[in-house]
Amino acid sequence: MPVCGRDSDSNSATSKTPKGMCDVYLQHGVSVLNIVSHWSRCPPGLQSRAALSLLGYCYYHIQDFSGSAECYEQLTQLHPEVEDYKVYYAQSLYKAGAYPEATKASFALDNTSSHTKVPSHFVCVEEFSKGLCVFMQSLLEQLPQDDPDYIYNMGCLLYQEGKYEEACKKFTSAMQVLGYVPALSYNIALCHYSLKMYPQALKHVEDIKNRGIKEHPELSVGMTSEGVDFHSVGNTLELQQTALIEALNLKAAIEYQLKNVKTAQEALTDMPPRSEQVRTHASPSRELDAVTLHNQALLNMDSKPSEGFEKLAFLLQQPSFPPVTFANLLLLYCKYEYFDLAADVLAENAHLTYKFLTPYIYEFLDALLMSQTTPEEAFRKLDDMCGKLTEQLRKLAKLVQTQTRDEEAQKKAVQEYNQMLEKYIVVLMAQAKIYWNRENYQMVEKIFQKSLEVWCEDDTLRLNLAHVLFMQNKYKKAISFYEPIVTKHYDKILNVSAVVLANLCVSHIMTSNNAQVSGRRVVQSSMIVPHKTLIIQAEELMKKIEKEEEQISNDDPNKKVFHHCIVNLVIGTLYCAKGNYEFGISRVIKSLEPYNNKLGTDTWFYAKRCFLSLLENMAKHMVVPVDSVIKECIQFLEQCEVYGKTVPALIEHPLEESRIHIGKNTVAYEARKLLSLIYEVTCWK
Repeated sequence: MPVCGRDSDSNSATSKTPKGMCDVYLQHGVSVLNIVSHWSRCPPGLQSRAALSLLGYCYYHIQDFSGSAECYEQLTQLHPEVEDYKVYYAQSLYKAGAYPEATKASFALDNTSSHTKVPSHFVCVEEFSKGLCVFMQSLLEQLPQDDPDYIYNMGCLLYQEGKYEEACKKFTSAMQVLGYVPALSYNIALCHYSLKMYPQALKHVEDIKNRGIKEHPELSVGMTSEGVDFHSVGNTLELQQTALIEALNLKAAIEYQLKNVKTAQEALTDMPPRSEQVRTHASPSRELDAVTLHNQALLNMDSKPSEGFEKLAFLLQQPSFPPVTFANLLLLYCKYEYFDLAADVLAENAHLTYKFLTPYIYEFLDALLMSQTTPEEAFRKLDDMCGKLTEQLRKLAKLVQTQTRDEEAQKKAVQEYNQMLEKYIVVLMAQAKIYWNRENYQMVEKIFQKSLEVWCEDDTLRLNLAHVLFMQNKYKKAISFYEPIVTKHYDKILNVSAVVLANLCVSHIMTSNNAQVSGRRVVQSSMIVPHKTLIIQAEELMKKIEKEEEQISNDDPNKKVFHHCIVNLVIGTLYCAKGNYEFGISRVIKSLEPYNNKLGTDTWFYAKRCFLSLLENMAKHMVVPVDSVIKECIQFLEQCEVYGKTVPALIEHPLEESRIHIGKNTVAYEARKLLSLIYEVTCWK
């Protein structure tokens, strides 16, 4: 949401104190005043008005608004005759996001002059949060039109109504009148973001960031991204006025939409360093705001899922949180297959359902949860959703075709079409997953083929269809879907998933489209080889991957890239599955060299399966490898024991209650187990 309203603290007692010194004084003040905070629990006659007032002031200016509200609430009870305490109490509740309570507190004011400033503003915010824009506009009309709050909130009103262009113009005109204001610049960027004008939005964000670096070097903007460890700068008024946090959160959102996850993560680490500690007497506040906490959870979910779930669950317990928190937590629970937790959260927060879940999201979640108990009913529900979305897609497709003369209208129609197509693909994949889990690949293929006839240009659909064909050993058909995707990214081949590249190479091998892979002859089949210009040969593809990995290693020796390794592992696994353990095991071992760079959780997963398969067949006396292969296996496992001491053998589910012993969940431990099995089966000493 846009930044609503501004804080005017130019007349405060600390405005004449140097800013950095003032921030230190405020933090120190909280620490000192917490010593006398026991007065807040004493009988009314013994409570210190001065301590509570000063403590509330300090809490407010370090942005611990809940603490500030507690202090001023007590002061309003102790000294109901002091009108200012009521104003400060209402203002603290408003800043804490407790809009209904702030509105109620504002109506308790007795002073007429206070009513003209506070109630309209707070009621306006409350109604704004409910989407009652007409009532909000009537309240704003009570304010003078040259009032900065009027200008800000009229822009916010237009934004809430979805009139992003008009809102942008309002903020721009305000900028011309008031001069450069970071919050206004952020609001303009937000309007551009909502209009999908990402370059313009990023221009304003970079302007805010560069001004912050230049004018406030003490905030250490960008230092964390460079690996420099800085202490927390706190939640100061100075930081709030720079709009750096809002701007960098917006940049993270933009980059996330553009699928630049790494850049989005860097936007968050570019923020001035702040603490995540929960409020205690020693540490007064959790300094991270709700939006940053939410974005951190979302962007780091793949690497730190446990922390992500913890942060989202924490936000859901707060008086106010980003509107998307509820839906994201539920969807992530379903993604990680914690369906029971998702059902519990949905049941415990039924009051949030209609407020924060769109009909599409609610219906989708309901189908996902239903798929665990009644999959047939869930499939029918998802099929109905696909039907509705298909109808909307057809209407949007016709609209795109009819808007050829109006470039802006056509652009908007294309955006709506792409968003609707994304929703359709998500529902379709959930529908197909029901049969995928049952290993009914023919039914999955049928579902995808039916959709492909209508939406043939979508890469996600084509890629998943290729996977289904691959699982059914329909390699030639799989190639026809894999190849265009790989060719599209051929100049930057590492942008393609390693599994896709591996599957394509295996498909070429299995259809005998390449006669030789890395010096090893493959038996030719009688299949007709398609035209060479339409095929990326497995050998050529692997050389391309290896070349790009070498370039990355030269640029950044510490960066680990596993594409070439995984492709070789999958090919080695293929040969092992066909009984050629001599070549398959050799390929697996060589793919993991050097071990300090290539040995990881995923690569070990593929490697150990080949060794287990070999051991099983040796124990059944179905395979008798030569001694050189056994020696090679032993040497490899000994190296894994050396380099795998800190490498997890298995990535556990983030919310798993029963954890594997830390000493057993390592590659080194499993390598030792495999070694002992080899010695046992071969009777070697």
